[in-house]
Amino acid sequence: MTNFRFNQKSLNEFNEKITAKGKQVGVSFYAFFANKNDNPALLMEAATWWIKEHQLDHFEKAVKIRDLVNGITTK
Repeated sequence: MTNFRFNQKSLNEFNEKITAKGKQVGVSFYAFFANKNDNPALLMEAATWWIKEHQLDHFEKAVKIRDLVNGITTK
């Protein structure tokens, strides 16, 4: 299950990207972490949520991910 820090960080990042680049902008889970592995537990939690729990592709629309994080079902 996701953790609140990931959710809040994600929502902020997704909203910034959507505002800057439009609703069609794509994201991947590792784009929201520093280039160094300074929090491996959180990175694995995000990867598990993205890949195992939701079976998402490498890149997905930021709007879709934002809605999933918010608990809104999307297709």
